[in-house]
Amino acid sequence: MSWLAFWQGVATFLYFMNIILVVFITINLVYRKLDPIKTLSWVLVVNLLPYIGVIIYLLLGQNYRKKKIFNRKGCDEDLLRKDLCENQLDFFENIDDLGIYTPYRRMLIQNLTSCHGMVGINSDIQLFFSGKEALDAMYKAISEAKHYIYLQSFIFLDDTIGTKFKELLMQKSKEGINVSVLYDSIGSWSNKKQFDIDLKESGVEVLEFSPVNIMMPTSKINYRNHRKVLVIDDEVAFIGGVNIADRYYDGGPYKEWRDTQMLVRGQTVLSLRSSYLMDRYFVLKENLANKGNPETKISLPQDILNSRYYYIQTLRSGPDSDWAGIMQCYFSAINLAQKSIKIITPYFTPCETLLTAIKVASLGGIEVSIMIPERADSKWIHYCTRSYIQELLDAGINVYLFKDGFNHSKVISIDKKICIVGSANMDNRSMLHDFEIINVIYDKPTAELIEKQFVIDEARCERVTSFKWKKDRNKWEKFKEGVARLVSPML
Repeated sequence: MSWLAFWQGVATFLYFMNIILVVFITINLVYRKLDPIKTLSWVLVVNLLPYIGVIIYLLLGQNYRKKKIFNRKGCDEDLLRKDLCENQLDFFENIDDLGIYTPYRRMLIQNLTSCHGMVGINSDIQLFFSGKEALDAMYKAISEAKHYIYLQSFIFLDDTIGTKFKELLMQKSKEGINVSVLYDSIGSWSNKKQFDIDLKESGVEVLEFSPVNIMMPTSKINYRNHRKVLVIDDEVAFIGGVNIADRYYDGGPYKEWRDTQMLVRGQTVLSLRSSYLMDRYFVLKENLANKGNPETKISLPQDILNSRYYYIQTLRSGPDSDWAGIMQCYFSAINLAQKSIKIITPYFTPCETLLTAIKVASLGGIEVSIMIPERADSKWIHYCTRSYIQELLDAGINVYLFKDGFNHSKVISIDKKICIVGSANMDNRSMLHDFEIINVIYDKPTAELIEKQFVIDEARCERVTSFKWKKDRNKWEKFKEGVARLVSPML
């Protein structure tokens, strides 16, 4: 046999093998009954990119929520959480009056049912509106720890601010305090190995979520832990959008890193502790009793009308949950709005469900305002976000481009009565792929404070008008927006 005939045979084999794989994947996509746009996007990719499209699909196109490959079987914290939520569900279904929060009862019950979002009574909350302000407060809280420190961050870099935190954590560990750190493998990809070695040698437990090996790619690479949580001594906890890296502290390439982080004291601390221990279980497959105050329990709320307390519902969502609980919570909150909706998000690439809910709210006479960065920290996200602006404007929505720095906040406020702060962006990735966490705050003064900050930030924004938006963008800009949006459902 000549070499020419041999290679012709190989080419023929590869050609028909690709056809078989494409047919198999196409049938599989149809069988899975995904969003039609997402399904068609993947069908195009696997058909137009021989083998490459198949590889991309195998790495990024799997749905682990339905496959239940990420599961919580054997996790003590999960069982405890479910029991507590069943008790709270019975309480909220039978209480007669929630005062001004009565319209949100359905959403509260939905959150308890879909993702076991526990409600906690809290004595104090504080909001920080910049990365620097939040990191300084977190550093101070860690320095005052007496029993344990649980730190979870999507990004924990070995730069100046990361090294500062590392050295403090090492110091606290040497003092005999139980210190555990969990970071995402992709988020902290650039770190040198010595960073972890130093922490471990000082007694810090270092956990890398879903490690990625270039030589052995995995289809789980697309599912990242995006949560940012700090829990200390069952006394204080932080949650929000702030990671541990220089740009969150000094702004990096931006004038300032505008972000929103929340400090809480009360029962929600225990809920966030539970969340951390559940993620720790995913990494180690090992339960751990809290070494701080293990006897502390989350009790049922007794009087949600008592203005002395802050009622907060903590929601976790991700590939390990049966439902896209955070997306469903956003959807319900938007639909329950009566007067106003304020949204701040660094990345606006919503699923069709949320996009429709936002536009319908505005068309129904509700004042909807969305604040996004003028320039995102990713070109693909930048153009994808911009692709939605015209249809938002057409629906009568106020769109603000934050110009004075980078606004990384993930915040929603409804009617100045309730608000949401957490790690979840208003994008497909946060809603459908990543492990996320949010706090729903049933407190009018806090919601008013969020909206007051929104008004302050408006002075740092350009309000977009339909006329100017159409005038300023050329065909090439529109083409890049269209391509970015076409690809977004797959990522």
